[in-house]
Amino acid sequence: MPSRSSRRRGPATSGRSPAGRILPTGPISTTYATVELTTDTADPHGVMLLLDGAESSHLDLVDPRRLLFEYMQQMLAVLEEVLDDGARPRAVHLGAAGCALPRAIDATWRGSRQIAVEIDARLAEYVRQWFDLPRSPALRIRVADAREAVEGLHPGSKDIVVRDVFADRRPPPHVCTVEFTQAVAAALDPGGIYLLNTADRPPLDRARREVATVREVFEHVGIIAEPAVLKGRRYGNVVTLGSARPLPVSALDRRMRTLPVPASFLSGRQVAEFVGTFPALRDRPL
Repeated sequence: MPSRSSRRRGPATSGRSPAGRILPTGPISTTYATVELTTDTADPHGVMLLLDGAESSHLDLVDPRRLLFEYMQQMLAVLEEVLDDGARPRAVHLGAAGCALPRAIDATWRGSRQIAVEIDARLAEYVRQWFDLPRSPALRIRVADAREAVEGLHPGSKDIVVRDVFADRRPPPHVCTVEFTQAVAAALDPGGIYLLNTADRPPLDRARREVATVREVFEHVGIIAEPAVLKGRRYGNVVTLGSARPLPVSALDRRMRTLPVPASFLSGRQVAEFVGTFPALRDRPL
């Protein structure tokens, strides 16, 4: 769920994408929500996908690597620092929506194999119809609950797990716990990386507990956010990284500061100070 403010947008009125696909011109019901595509005259190739009126995905229909949401720019930059140019990453995306990040990964690392998990079956069908997404096996869309999908993955079979799933504008509790994070860690290759997005407002209690949860499972943890968010001045996204192997701390710090909207990268003691005494999140006893 992005926290950014967008320009004033209107319904998609052209009815056809640059790839020749027919786009809807008004709200459409999905399995669980209402989806609408909007455009901006200042962004002729961009389409914003809204779920129940909230900005969920932005896709550049010509350039898959152009990501509008800052937290997605941060995630792609992380992957560019930790993956080799010739890598063929195996990725799972929890919360598919318009599949903006999978498109960017496919365009960056040809030969990647990705699964986008989306609980809304009709939305999954629509985005395949509307957008020029990589075809299977490059990108498969699996209709499933995010936790059930992760718990069904083969051990050590993935290089990347991205959690970007929201319900009622916040991550569902069952994908925020130590037990869920352990399932993510089990699915990752020993050199793999877990990226999760949350959105929080001052004093960032939820984000601190999310980071505490990741620290319970992964030895190496990093945090990315805009300075104003970390200082508790406004609502915003917090991206957390978890890995069993050391993170390229210096490279990530430099990279985040050079993004179009500079962000801070916290690691080591800074992460511990951010968490403070906040406890990890755990499954409720049955």
